[in-house]
Amino acid sequence: MGQRQERVDRGARVVAAPAAVVYRAMTEQGSLEAWLPPEDMTGRVERFDPRPGGGFRMVLTYLDAGTGQGKTSDSTDATEIEFVELVPDERVVQRVVFDSEEPDFSGTMTMTWLLTAVPGGTRVTVEATGVPPGISPGDHAAGLASSLANLAAHVEPGCPGRA
Repeated sequence: MGQRQERVDRGARVVAAPAAVVYRAMTEQGSLEAWLPPEDMTGRVERFDPRPGGGFRMVLTYLDAGTGQGKTSDSTDATEIEFVELVPDERVVQRVVFDSEEPDFSGTMTMTWLLTAVPGGTRVTVEATGVPPGISPGDHAAGLASSLANLAAHVEPGCPGRA
């Protein structure tokens, strides 16, 4: 009998900023609130401890609260994010714990963000394992792409949200 293959969701984007700027945006509270939420949500960090073993709690709120899409409440998703590994300008590994009474939307996901210098900027690659089964691969791919686009807009020179 074959083993079940673990799901791995991925996203990548080249951003026109040095790895040090991208890394800083991934490890500073205000920057995370600005770029991490997908385009249909806002984010609020409730606590922040930027070190391995530390982390943050982020509450994501749907801009259209009437959709009832929230997993923590009708309009929110709350996550506890632990910094597992922080390698300046190279890698951020996070353990994300989803707060939901729905078994398909609860659990612990690991996200590994890799920063690689390329001509003109930094290639940001994210891999997610342990994704709760209620999050469809298509929705997760769209959310990752949205967060990467937000990150690029936040760090690229000339952008209003530049870190």
